[in-house]
Amino acid sequence: MDAGLLLLISGLLLLSGSAFAAFCWAARTGQFSNLQESAGEIFTDEVSERHAVDHSVRLPVLLFLGAGIIWLLLGSVLGLVAAIKMTHPSFLDESAWCNFGRLRPAHLNVVIYGWCSSAGIGVGVWLMARLCQAVSRQGYLLVAAAIIWNVGVLVGLLGILRGDSRGIEWLEFPGYATPFLFVAYGLIAIWVTLLLRHRRCGHLYVSLWYLLAAFLWFPWLYGTANLLLIWQPIQGSAQAAVNWWFAHNILGLWFTPLGLAAAFYLIPKVIGEPIHSYYLSLLGFWSLALFYSWNGMHHLIGGPFPTWMISASVVASFMMVIPVITVAINFHSTLRGHFGALKWSPTLRFIVLGSMCYTFVSFQGSLQAIPGVNGVLHFTDFTVGHAHLGMYGFFSMVMFGAIYFLMPRLVDWEWPSARLIRWHFWLSASGITLMATALLLSGLGQGLILNDPAIPFLTTLSWVAPFRMIRSAAGGLLLLGHLLFAWNFILICRRAGPEKSTPTLLAEPEGVA
Repeated sequence: MDAGLLLLISGLLLLSGSAFAAFCWAARTGQFSNLQESAGEIFTDEVSERHAVDHSVRLPVLLFLGAGIIWLLLGSVLGLVAAIKMTHPSFLDESAWCNFGRLRPAHLNVVIYGWCSSAGIGVGVWLMARLCQAVSRQGYLLVAAAIIWNVGVLVGLLGILRGDSRGIEWLEFPGYATPFLFVAYGLIAIWVTLLLRHRRCGHLYVSLWYLLAAFLWFPWLYGTANLLLIWQPIQGSAQAAVNWWFAHNILGLWFTPLGLAAAFYLIPKVIGEPIHSYYLSLLGFWSLALFYSWNGMHHLIGGPFPTWMISASVVASFMMVIPVITVAINFHSTLRGHFGALKWSPTLRFIVLGSMCYTFVSFQGSLQAIPGVNGVLHFTDFTVGHAHLGMYGFFSMVMFGAIYFLMPRLVDWEWPSARLIRWHFWLSASGITLMATALLLSGLGQGLILNDPAIPFLTTLSWVAPFRMIRSAAGGLLLLGHLLFAWNFILICRRAGPEKSTPTLLAEPEGVA
């Protein structure tokens, strides 16, 4: 049987099986009735209110998170195979579906729209319900959105693998896949609007600012890019400008606000202290909104573009130090005196590491905007390492931490295994550290060699080869960590193991006997 047809059948069976299992679980545990019954409850205390709010979004959040983890595993496999093919091109070369030109964009889009967006939406939905203190009355909109979104990702993935890619970075999904994402997102937008209308809180917490901004910015970014590059494509070099504007801003104005929203909510929650400074939060939010939308053009230094576009982007990249520094100061000041919690809190351990990566990768991005530095590092593995550090080191780590916090509150069951959480953390942390270090060093040497006309081009291949082998090994570590995470997720959904009266911690908290 042709590998493409086999993959198509497997993907459809996987998606339909997952949806069927989710609905069977929902029917068995009474989730559909809970969505309706909790909407009319009158709460007598704060704990019962939070419990009802969590349960009102339980099914859609689990659908988004469960599907996201499936895409994470698939994306990890695709990325690992693509990395291996960088050093062993004949690996799995029997079918056109498995060539590097299809696997690489398939990996990128599955991770971006399958794992990162699904996990971000799931965590964002839960946070919005919590922060609005409102029971969701339209959970069915989110359930439908989760199914349609993941059908769109599957259709887009199969389109790329069969050779129907658009060839535009981060927009490789064929045109017939994007309507699924727009319909799904439209349902999410309706739900967000209705939830805000029925919110019981007067003050909008900083996390809610970031969430609302992210849910507003995504359709603007994705719609504009599709309009100008796919549906009614503009001509010439302007396409590159729009592509880099989209690729940079989908990270900075979609994933970054979702990640920061989770961090701003969960760090104070875990340590039991308020965020250090409201005014720093205000400065960080508005400076992000003002400066990040100008980013992206510095990747086109030396190209056929107006000087003002490049210069504005370079300046905006440097101005990004303002929101980055304010966030770093706010988080550090909030955690001061509570760093010991990193020993026992799974959520805090993942989120603090993710926040550190956010600071590092942001300063790294500003550095790369310097024309002299850009001339060395552009078109090298350094840019790839930079992207991995942002999407995985920052965003995915924060999502892992958020999932470890919210799952026990959704399913009323503690994580069955602290050992699996520890292994997941260390495999993920060591994997991304190894991968980013290898790619950054590889790109630095690659750029210096390419900028020296006295050195033959083939020298770059011998330089990057060992680093790319390290990259493959790091991908194996990440895949193993993801498998352990997925297994722990399945166990908690099944409510496996003995019932616990205390949270699953990595160590005994200080001061507790």
